[in-house]
Amino acid sequence: MSLATRAPHRLGPVDQIPFGEGRAFDVAGEQVAVFRLRSGAVHALSAVCPHRGGPLADGQLDATVVLCPLHLNAFELATGCSTTGAAPLTRYDVSLDGDEIVLLL
Repeated sequence: MSLATRAPHRLGPVDQIPFGEGRAFDVAGEQVAVFRLRSGAVHALSAVCPHRGGPLADGQLDATVVLCPLHLNAFELATGCSTTGAAPLTRYDVSLDGDEIVLLL
């Protein structure tokens, strides 16, 4: 799907996600985890671990990866690729418009 045909979804204020944490959103029927790094950067990935359906928004994260809270599979925030051999996650384009989270889907 081209960038021109993807629709922006406004998810609300970024302050609903504390620094260093993630939150899950239902966006047009997709479960999306949005992460707010301590640097203020935001990333968005599929919210469900492909291994056993773990809730990735509840995982531990650092500047580059999130760990699934169930079995510690690690996924790169920038790409969705696994560093531990699991199937990759879908990565979504996400940005801030002022203080509002905007996800392209």
